[in-house]
Amino acid sequence: MQPNHVIAALTASPVLPWPFPHWQMHDVLPASVATALVTWMPDARFLGGESGGQRAGRNGRRLFITPALRAANPALDDLARLFDDAGTRATFTSRCDANLENAALRLELCLDTDGFWLEPHTDIGAKRLTLLVSLSMGAEAADWGTDIMTAEGAPVARASGLFNSGLLFIPSDRSWHGFLPRPLKGVRRTLIVNYVGPEWLATDELARLPAMA
Repeated sequence: MQPNHVIAALTASPVLPWPFPHWQMHDVLPASVATALVTWMPDARFLGGESGGQRAGRNGRRLFITPALRAANPALDDLARLFDDAGTRATFTSRCDANLENAALRLELCLDTDGFWLEPHTDIGAKRLTLLVSLSMGAEAADWGTDIMTAEGAPVARASGLFNSGLLFIPSDRSWHGFLPRPLKGVRRTLIVNYVGPEWLATDELARLPAMA
């Protein structure tokens, strides 16, 4: 696996400035990693629909790529190494003005089913960068992308839901987004990539445990 795969995807993606700076990326993950994430079928308890418009409504039934999972699955280890690579981090910093100093990698695979929706939110706080990678397949999956919104919660655009496309943004008080209710015939599979600051307390969600002081 070449660590520069995601770098190439970002380099080919111009910044879209409205209603907040974001990047619509394509061919984000190496084929071997994307295939592994599609064929990976975790326990059914990780699948879920309506959860009150927040992912936190499914806490305890969310799937984070942890050091233990990395040790058991080489493709997941490759995924984490791709995003923890110094070159990948440097590119996010230079092209997106992301502050990734002392930031830890957090990877979540989401398996959304019919009834799922997300209320408008910004991801501000400890999250330094958000990248949503669509891994759904099928004729209707292209319409399963994240909705980009104004501060008033009005949808103004919809990110692509095409396989291995990605929506990247730096969380701010402008980065409103969500998922308007729509039929999901099948499983909406999304990889969420976050870099989080040292104030992030849920260290059990991290792809690599922080170094002890």
